[in-house]
Amino acid sequence: MFEKILIANRGEIALRIQRACRLLGIKSVVVYSEADKHAKYVKIADEAVCIGPAKSMHSYLNIPSIIAAAEITNAQAIHPGYGFLSENAEFARRVEGSGFVFIGPRPENIATMGDKVKAKEAMIKAGVPVVPGSEGELPLNNKEVARIAKKIGYPVIIKAVAGGGGRGMRVVHKEEDLISLLEITRSEANAGFGNPAVYMERYLTEPRHIEVQVLADEYGNVIHLGERDCSMQRRHQKVIEEAPGVEITARMRKKIGDSCVKACKLLKYRGAGTFEFLFENGEFFFIEMNTRIQVEHTITEMITGIDLVKEQINIASGEKLRYKQSDIVFKGHAIECRINAEDPYTFVPSPGKIELCHFGGGNGVRVDSHVYSGYSVPSFYDSMIGKIITHGETRQEAINLMKGALIETSFSGIKTNIPLHLDLLNNHGFCEGAQSIHYLEDYLANKER
Repeated sequence: MFEKILIANRGEIALRIQRACRLLGIKSVVVYSEADKHAKYVKIADEAVCIGPAKSMHSYLNIPSIIAAAEITNAQAIHPGYGFLSENAEFARRVEGSGFVFIGPRPENIATMGDKVKAKEAMIKAGVPVVPGSEGELPLNNKEVARIAKKIGYPVIIKAVAGGGGRGMRVVHKEEDLISLLEITRSEANAGFGNPAVYMERYLTEPRHIEVQVLADEYGNVIHLGERDCSMQRRHQKVIEEAPGVEITARMRKKIGDSCVKACKLLKYRGAGTFEFLFENGEFFFIEMNTRIQVEHTITEMITGIDLVKEQINIASGEKLRYKQSDIVFKGHAIECRINAEDPYTFVPSPGKIELCHFGGGNGVRVDSHVYSGYSVPSFYDSMIGKIITHGETRQEAINLMKGALIETSFSGIKTNIPLHLDLLNNHGFCEGAQSIHYLEDYLANKER
């Protein structure tokens, strides 16, 4: 087992990894930008190293600075968290090339799954169901593109091969708009990701977003830990997540879970990962794989009792997976609300000093947050300042617990999206469950009227 791990991230996930290290008796090193020098995890770290100014490109995305920090502190491994460099294959290569262990998948796995076309090809080979679409990236011949779109059937969605986070994609409803939207998407892809390549898929009209969590060791042992429903989204950004998925039967879970396990074995995948699917009319369609820990890993932990970050570290240290599929038992229902420093309805970020911060609690309530009274939320990063997670015997109990926790939570000095969460938790459609990825945006549009 490692003696010291460097955490190459910030915010609540840096604190989350720090806690897992403490649980395992491992010392942790945190890196931080000048904007984060007063963060909780920096104050309580075994060691902390400033790696640059506030802007991410000069700090959290600065590979030489992060590796240098690992060298001067004699860390043995680097945990990338989520976001930033967590799915950067070159970072993983350079970490391992510098003599450190990368707590995550092999660089080649990251590279394959980071390329949407290669990922889709790998899933087809593994027998994982995929959305009908183009075979690889779209050609430059517009007539051929039109033929492909007609074969798939409108509406179609054009996506950047190197895209992510809801960027670099356009929905095309009719043939006359195809070429103009294709060119716009290519330009966006080139500007945003340095790669103009795009591909095309059938656009599902009312799908849900279902993802499957997996764990795999380097000896070929793989398990899945069930699914999460992440359909409450705005502009492809998740707002509320829950596990297990509403109306996902045990038979469905086994079938899709087994296919993900098979894919991991074929890929020789190592570490934690998440297969993301669109789910419509009882069918799963693969869209991408996240080769890292997810923001919403917490709800899987609540229903399985398995500490996913701890398992990431165990696997990276060379241990065999400690669980078999038959060991995984799903108990109750869990919900996560992402707490953001932003206006709850305009979504304008609200950085600044938190004058007062108090989170609700009680049985069945978990809070993952790095903020505190007197902490200043910087304007340079994502607006998420924490997560509230509830776990009950039933979905309704988890909802009731969440309402109570949110009502008890109070902030002053900044705005948060807590009012939006409470609106949704009291909304009849949400409480019924099994809503599509468009539900939240439709709800907000109707609310504006």
